[in-house]
Amino acid sequence: KAGYTFFTIDPGDHMDPGADEADAVQLEEKLASLPWDSLQTTADDLVYGLTRRPLELDGFAVQLTREEVLRSAAKYGAVIAHTLEMVRHLRRKMGPKPFDLEVSVDETDSTTTLAEHVYIAAELSRLGIVVDSLAPRYVGDFEKGVDYIGDVASFDASFARHAAVARAFGNYKMSLHSGSDKFAIYAVFAHHTKGLLHIKTAGTSYLEALRTVAEQNPSMFRDILEFSISRYADDRATYHVSAEIEKLPPASILPDASLPGILDDFHAREVLHVTYGSVLNHPTLRQGLFDALHGSENAYTDNLERHFDRHFTLLD
Repeated sequence: KAGYTFFTIDPGDHMDPGADEADAVQLEEKLASLPWDSLQTTADDLVYGLTRRPLELDGFAVQLTREEVLRSAAKYGAVIAHTLEMVRHLRRKMGPKPFDLEVSVDETDSTTTLAEHVYIAAELSRLGIVVDSLAPRYVGDFEKGVDYIGDVASFDASFARHAAVARAFGNYKMSLHSGSDKFAIYAVFAHHTKGLLHIKTAGTSYLEALRTVAEQNPSMFRDILEFSISRYADDRATYHVSAEIEKLPPASILPDASLPGILDDFHAREVLHVTYGSVLNHPTLRQGLFDALHGSENAYTDNLERHFDRHFTLLD
């Protein structure tokens, strides 16, 4: 009713990461518990369909094994069933209105293997679910508001194959969640997707707002930073971050003119990023932040434009 046309299904709660290390007996138990009626297939048919011949991709072929298919099903089968249920719900709600669909399986500690990506894409296709973008869990670490953490060459080699799977199963966009500030891999991402990509970024707009506050109202920024530090231990619980309070820049002794530079520090960015909700729910800090932004709209716009130009230049 509000007019939304882009929906992300995030079925991480239905994923079974234990399938990675399950022994033969445990794996059979996990497979037996899957909603095969909803999936409209059987384990044997699934294995046959995905192993009967190699999958030809750009310049290479992928031959899945029986074990890879069954472990992928044990791990992601309930994910596929939940996604199907949600898609049917969306179709009922949207009626004849078109909408874009994204599926995200990135909220996990285990990397999405190539076999798992093939399984997910093939099952979505078999069930008639057309996705516009898919967000796997890539190699490396994707923490909030900071650059990619990991070996870029390893990401390059792995991602090239994931992008080829996307082209083989509907040419959907490869999606990068926690995509803000991942400057080290943007060129790789754009190259292998041939520009068909989705970078999810929102939180760094808030960080640029704080940069503007630091420039325009240093006292208010100091208050926000101090409060954010007090909230970090609790607010980080739902985020993948590694910032340490002890490594923050010494804001208390920095001159006002140096405060905006705090927004370029790894630890400060993560602490400030994940505590945004607490700040925006604090009546005094919320009001002070918005007063500073409303009084400095051009400065905020300039900071946003500069920041996102860094993204666009590397993704071009």
